[in-house]
Amino acid sequence: MKKNILLYLILLLLCPFAFGQTDSLNYVLRGVVYEAETGKPLPGVNVSLPGSHFATVTNEDGGFIIKSDFLPSALTLIHVGYKTVNRPIVYGQTDYLEILMSKDALSLREAVLFGDPLTLLYRALEKIPVNYSSVPERFQCFYRETVQKRQRFIAISEAVMDMYKTSYNQGIGRDRVLVEKSRLLASPKVSDTLSVKVLGGPTQATELDLVKNGSFFFSQDNLELYTLRMGQAVMINDRPQYVIQMVPGGGSEYALRFTALYIDMETLAFTRIEQLLDVSDVTKATNEMLVRKPFGLRFRPREMSLVINYSYDGRISRISHVRAVFRFTCDWGKKLFRTPFTAVSEMVVTNRYEGAVTPIERTEAFKRTETLLDLAKFYFDPDFWKDYNIIEPTTSLEHAIDRIKK
Repeated sequence: MKKNILLYLILLLLCPFAFGQTDSLNYVLRGVVYEAETGKPLPGVNVSLPGSHFATVTNEDGGFIIKSDFLPSALTLIHVGYKTVNRPIVYGQTDYLEILMSKDALSLREAVLFGDPLTLLYRALEKIPVNYSSVPERFQCFYRETVQKRQRFIAISEAVMDMYKTSYNQGIGRDRVLVEKSRLLASPKVSDTLSVKVLGGPTQATELDLVKNGSFFFSQDNLELYTLRMGQAVMINDRPQYVIQMVPGGGSEYALRFTALYIDMETLAFTRIEQLLDVSDVTKATNEMLVRKPFGLRFRPREMSLVINYSYDGRISRISHVRAVFRFTCDWGKKLFRTPFTAVSEMVVTNRYEGAVTPIERTEAFKRTETLLDLAKFYFDPDFWKDYNIIEPTTSLEHAIDRIKK
């Protein structure tokens, strides 16, 4: 049986627990990013401080908050299909930044056409040892899970964690995460006790790193189940990207994934990977998404999507952002209408440690058989994340936290 490198859901009753602390980050920048052409907020924009490893991503409202231990003088913003923005900052001059990003059209002169997508894919796979780290590295990350019942948030769990990754010449056997600090905010309503747990959620930065952990997905047997074709080239970080579209075929015993691979035209490094589970076969899709559920619960999958981003520092690429979305309906017994649920898990690398790093011991590592909801402690302190970089909560999420508190 294949190893599933996507996340699993587990439907159970809520439980709770927690940890740590770090140095103060005294300088804080807040803002929102808009698309210049439409004025719409841009989610998923990578925001970083040049000359450092501090980074975050914008939320669904385009908002961000980024903190540092030095006086920031500029911001760099990167998003697929948009021109990179290098914004000078005079710290303290404004409390809230509004930044516009313009689309970056790729001209035919810039685009180098590549005929055979399979040949391109194999060349990119061969260059992984060159394009990614050849030494162990350790990162600080922020992780959040949210669960919505219809439009209402019923559970929010968050964690700051350390991530240790070995060289990309090795497997993920020693890649581990350590939860430093975590919290849980959950609806007190009895009717909301049915919730969703993302099994091994914080480990997604290791489990879902398809560049390092894609031996099954990129195997010849699995690739034969797909039709590969070249998509329209795009720009990411002012660098042209090949796009390979993978369309599921028939004959598979398990659910396949519509996949888009973004590959840097110069380095042939994977820059972004997008996947969407084929849910046309309910049984196969359910087997991919669900580990177990309470007896008598009816479950129907609607969506399972994944986005993995890698950042390029001019020398090598590193995983920087992972976002997974699960949509499904479920209800007890023989009710006429099923209740829609949405579970979102998101991880962003917020810092990288310099120099030689120490591994995370197995005894202290978060296990992929665990769930964050079983470790996180109920906590409402507004300064809980004061000394950490996080993904700025959306307006709806802030409202949900206020409601859960009451």
